[in-house]
Amino acid sequence: MEVPLLRRVLAEFLGTAMLVLFGAGSVVAAFAIGGGSVDYAGLGIIALAFALVVALAIYTLGTTSGAHINPAVTIALAAVGRFRWAEVAPYVAAQLAGGVAGALLIVAYVGDRATDFGGVGVTTLGGGVSVLEGMVAEALGTFLLMFTIMAVAVDGRAPAGWAGFLIGLAVAAEIMVIGPFTGGSVNPARSFGPYVVNDLFGGSSPWVDFWVYVVGPVVGAGVAAFSYELLARPVAAVPPIGPSAESGTPAAEMDTGTPGSPGSEVPTPRRGAAGARSRSKT
Repeated sequence: MEVPLLRRVLAEFLGTAMLVLFGAGSVVAAFAIGGGSVDYAGLGIIALAFALVVALAIYTLGTTSGAHINPAVTIALAAVGRFRWAEVAPYVAAQLAGGVAGALLIVAYVGDRATDFGGVGVTTLGGGVSVLEGMVAEALGTFLLMFTIMAVAVDGRAPAGWAGFLIGLAVAAEIMVIGPFTGGSVNPARSFGPYVVNDLFGGSSPWVDFWVYVVGPVVGAGVAAFSYELLARPVAAVPPIGPSAESGTPAAEMDTGTPGSPGSEVPTPRRGAAGARSRSKT
């Protein structure tokens, strides 16, 4: 049975809020402890925090909405026929709103000082990094994330129960590599929330660079999704769009039911650990 759109949208809102609260929140904590700066060891802790919250969002919300929690992931899945285009706008709106909510919760426990500790976790270009270089870095980081999602959450040949763990590791890896140059956002909603809230509480967000965190991730995710469909999936393994595109549940999570049982011709989501495999993001 298809999960109602409202329930899925609320799950995307909550998942993205969790991502920003505990992911961008770790940036605020690192700045607070580091006296206004973060070294590479601190970046590793931030990467671990993002990896853990992404994995938890997938395992808890994946069977409800697919746990995209990233507009770039939602758009890429729609582009390759794994998600309804008609539902892209509600998903993206919920993700952006969730990003703002998560950033507001950071201010709720840190106070106005959150704007002094990394601007509520805003992503910024590193010194000497151009807009074009930043877009390339974000595109490459998102490519790794989306290619992993396609392999472990969408592909029906993937082993059950590993999606959250492996997607979380992909997020940690990209932050460790491109974090010093762009912050390793790979997620427009993750950047949008802190940008908005930082401005609301007296900070100054670098909106002129915001498009780096939109164009880069969307392009990177799209290239990854099309590349996986073209190169890694045999035609026989590609299921029809219908059920997974309608429910927000990855095709890899669909069982065909028991032959002869009512409705067995319509796949239904698996439950338990296998059902936690999902199309998440940062």
